[in-house]
Amino acid sequence: MKALAELLTGLGWRVTGSDQHLSETTAATFARRGLRIHRGHQEVFVPHDADLLVYSPAIDSANPERQQAAELRIPQFSFSQMLGQLMGDKVGISIAGTHGKSTTTAMTACVLDAAGMSPSAIIGAELCNRRISGWAGQGPYFVVESCEFQRHFLDLTPRLAAILSIEPDHFDCYSSLGETVDAFSEFANRVPTEGSLLIRGDSASARQAIRSACAPVSTFSLSPDADWWAADLRRTADGIRFRVFHHGEYFSEVALRVPGEHNVLNALAATALCHAAGATPAAIREGLNAFSGIRRRFEVVGSFRGVLMIDDYAHHPTAVQATLRTARERYPGRRIWCVFQPHQVSRTQALLADFAESFHDADEVLVLPVFAAREQVRREPAATSLKLVEQIRPETGRARYSPALDRTLATLEDELRAGDVLITMGAGDIGQVHDAFTRRLQRHHSSR
Repeated sequence: MKALAELLTGLGWRVTGSDQHLSETTAATFARRGLRIHRGHQEVFVPHDADLLVYSPAIDSANPERQQAAELRIPQFSFSQMLGQLMGDKVGISIAGTHGKSTTTAMTACVLDAAGMSPSAIIGAELCNRRISGWAGQGPYFVVESCEFQRHFLDLTPRLAAILSIEPDHFDCYSSLGETVDAFSEFANRVPTEGSLLIRGDSASARQAIRSACAPVSTFSLSPDADWWAADLRRTADGIRFRVFHHGEYFSEVALRVPGEHNVLNALAATALCHAAGATPAAIREGLNAFSGIRRRFEVVGSFRGVLMIDDYAHHPTAVQATLRTARERYPGRRIWCVFQPHQVSRTQALLADFAESFHDADEVLVLPVFAAREQVRREPAATSLKLVEQIRPETGRARYSPALDRTLATLEDELRAGDVLITMGAGDIGQVHDAFTRRLQRHHSSR
């Protein structure tokens, strides 16, 4: 929604909005950009002359502002419907998949921007260097992070699309992996014959999803049997360097400023999409080399007394494992702390065994109660996290349950030591740990 507000403002629209849990930082950021965002939801927040009301999946029809819009006969679109409307006037580039959507979308948009193609973009996270997640460009391309949640990506009509991976994830929407694959199959079928569809070649589920697709399909992976593949991966001081091959021929060498093998795959997908959009190998190489990452994706947020602090969005076992593996490779010999906040009781319970195995590269694990987004719960958040702690084997990492933020901060303040790496991880409000921890240490330091 933030990205959409930024894009519409760039198009010259007058945008207002509301948020039940509006932070001071977010309000100030929007105010500097000329957007008025109200705290809470009230019917008086809806301008009588509004042309349109756009709502997020969290806002149902009983919301007072939606009720007021209905009374005023103001048209209403869901977030994904609005993206579909905007894509209708553009050449859509959709990036879908269980993992890597935000980073690949950001890479694709930034490369096309650096190539002088001026795309519009909607990204699910802020660019670290620009502090924006959406913008309106002058060119024909519209790059959109496209989510399978409640089949929202079926509101889009992309010309170019990528399916990065398919794994069980949204258990409040899909009862099985088969249902998830069927949804991705419908998405793939929305790409026209004259378009182009990219999938991860070593994903059996992605291959299954595109069996009936009418668009030409290309593949990417780290294996030479893919259409696009990477080789000679070498860690660098600030990221990773590798060579890209296309149909068996050398294409370019890329030096990413973000670490991890998973980001090599993201960059491969972005390379293929940008090539299909007309960007040259040189422009792709330079755009990827300049990409500095997005917020909450292995984001180094600071250090204090020799402790390196990193914040990450990982909330699925595959992503948790990839993030911690990257940390272990990047900081060998250092003690790695993972403060993990599971996201959704349904996801955590369904993937409990996989979560328990995903912390192998962490030395110390603190598990907070589940952040129960969109769920009606009572004691399940604490009980589910306690069960996860019980299943994490000691050889995987010492795991403890931490019932609240204050208790977590106290544990960290007592036990962290210089040289440690602290990673906060999850899709809820876990990022607040860094802010609170830094403030507490600063007050403690000042008192001395």
